[in-house]
Amino acid sequence: MSKRALSLAAVVLLCTTTGSSTALGDGGPGPGAVQGWDGVARGKIRYVALPSFDGTVLESISRRNGRVLRYMILHGNYGIPQVAFDGTTGGLSRDGRTLVLEQVASSPQLRASTSFTVVDVHRFRTRGTVRISGDFSFDALSPGARMLYLIEHVSAQNVRKYQVRAYDLGARRLLPQVVVDKRSWEGVMQGLPFTRTTTPDGRWVYTLYGGGRHPFVHALDTQGVDAVCLDLPRTWVRINLGALRLRLTGDGRLLVRHRSGGKPLAILDTKALRVLSAVPNP
Repeated sequence: MSKRALSLAAVVLLCTTTGSSTALGDGGPGPGAVQGWDGVARGKIRYVALPSFDGTVLESISRRNGRVLRYMILHGNYGIPQVAFDGTTGGLSRDGRTLVLEQVASSPQLRASTSFTVVDVHRFRTRGTVRISGDFSFDALSPGARMLYLIEHVSAQNVRKYQVRAYDLGARRLLPQVVVDKRSWEGVMQGLPFTRTTTPDGRWVYTLYGGGRHPFVHALDTQGVDAVCLDLPRTWVRINLGALRLRLTGDGRLLVRHRSGGKPLAILDTKALRVLSAVPNP
């Protein structure tokens, strides 16, 4: 795991242990790329990135017996993208054909450029490398892996500040417009991703952010290149956001609940994209 990811994880651990919201200012908008650990899984296969003297080894591993089925060596230092501090990883498209690996950050400073490697996991070979000026981290993929969504870190003084960008993998270009909630047109957002869930078809990605003025759920439409922010009560800055989880129901609702269970603390309508109810002082 990168030094930046370790430092951010330490901040989140401190905040979730103490219940403090002010200490979140020392963190950043994403936990970074992971080498080793559980990697990312889909179906019968798990993909794990490991550091090596020659670069990075990507392995496909059977989830049934733990055998390494295939491996390849990549030039550069890459890892599986971690998209929330609850340990959720990403990078694998919903159709299971494409895996995006993120460059491992070696410094807490903003990078002048960032690289991502795109792998065809069926043929187990690289499709190419994406290099973008600026400091970026992986956010999501559209179901067919046409659109790559990225978190752009925009401030060295306050690394919680970020904006969502879209990269067209087919046209190999970063779209000029920022992916924003058109109801507010607020391009720069602020917060830490604590937990995430995705619709079964992979189109919608819901992420719970905290560390700003109030927590919110970021609803990203990966096919429509659109997003909506659903604000939760400001009083929630006092609670342990690291203990919360998101769960989709079959009737189009998104539940925000404690991982130990109990009644939902908030209920969101994913069709109307609005908060139906929220406990004011959980």
